[in-house]
Amino acid sequence: MGGVSMPSQGVPQAALASPARDAGLAHLPLPLFALPMGVGGLGLAWREAARVLTAPAVVGEVLLGLAVLFWLLIVCLHLLRFIRHPAAFAADLKHPVRSAFTGAITIGLMIASAAVTPYWANLARAVWTVAVLGHLAIALWTVRDLLVSPRDPSTLTPPLLIPLVGNILAPVFGIKLGFETASVLMFGLGAALWLFLQPLLLLRLMSAPALPAKLRPTLAILLAPPAVGALAVAELMGGFGSVPLAMFGFAAFVALLLALLARDLVRAPFALSAWAWTFPVAAFTVACLAAANAHPAAWHAPALWALLALASAIVAIVLVGTARLVSTGALLAPEG
Repeated sequence: MGGVSMPSQGVPQAALASPARDAGLAHLPLPLFALPMGVGGLGLAWREAARVLTAPAVVGEVLLGLAVLFWLLIVCLHLLRFIRHPAAFAADLKHPVRSAFTGAITIGLMIASAAVTPYWANLARAVWTVAVLGHLAIALWTVRDLLVSPRDPSTLTPPLLIPLVGNILAPVFGIKLGFETASVLMFGLGAALWLFLQPLLLLRLMSAPALPAKLRPTLAILLAPPAVGALAVAELMGGFGSVPLAMFGFAAFVALLLALLARDLVRAPFALSAWAWTFPVAAFTVACLAAANAHPAAWHAPALWALLALASAIVAIVLVGTARLVSTGALLAPEG
């Protein structure tokens, strides 16, 4: 846990000082919202590990608390950016890749609702409702933009899964809060958009020019929909039966594929796109824990601990890399 928490303390301290450099604030990256997603996803993995593996419960709760604080900090910084540099903020919303990270704002809010659920259920319900309505609005806006402003196929990248397929995350938390009908509706929307978008992304990846080096880590986002989908179906069906297990099988296949590609993907220069690894791997870890709890085997425990350690290490490494971007000023530099 020490490797995860220490870098996170340095990020907000440096970031809070950054707005004084007004020109730098104009370049505050919208993809920074992937940070609370990754930290929060790891917190959910540790919370599930406390239930399945009797891991220390405090680790998950601390990570979830940090994710909420990170989300609040980044929201405040972007509000300040919007006030001082509205043109720069609007340019991000029109960018074919960066605009997709608007979906990370509301996904982070969904994770925040999960963070407070054991402590303030009524607050969690209110936060979940705002998050779902916001995510639905972002999905509508994204699809409208795709229809009225056709883009070059080379600009279709995995981050588009965040605002569109992110809807399938809602039931993972919504069912526990009593939102059965809304959870089913959100899952249906997310699943349909996933079935629509996934073939387009695969076609682009196989036929168009290769992703730029800085975007190659975003291939890890392909793991998130099946991993989260398995968890959502398990919540909707009241258990990790055959249907969620089948979806989990697809997630496991994608995870193995990413493992084969990992050496090539990590060769790219460090950028915020490295956060694309964190939430998908954490979500897959949660799915593995849930599947193993429902279908136990003798070898599960050591494998699950190893996977949890890997997810934790990935988040820690990316946090350290992000802290370096902050310390050198590269985080607020114009994109090259």
